[in-house]
Amino acid sequence: METLVWIGTVVTVLGLAGVVWSLVSVARARGAGLDDAALRERMKRILPVNLGAFFLSFLGLMMVVIGVILG
Repeated sequence: METLVWIGTVVTVLGLAGVVWSLVSVARARGAGLDDAALRERMKRILPVNLGAFFLSFLGLMMVVIGVILG
């Protein structure tokens, strides 16, 4: 089960990297001085990545928890 913990850790870190990328992308979009419509369009492209990254982090943490419980 130790392997499951390490795989879960890697998956969680990848998810967190996606969340950080989303935060940086939103900050850059806001700082670019775009009008409202252009900012909304850019946010529409970033939002699915953000949600997927949170889901990936969630799955990784569940893998870690299951590995710890079973180990």
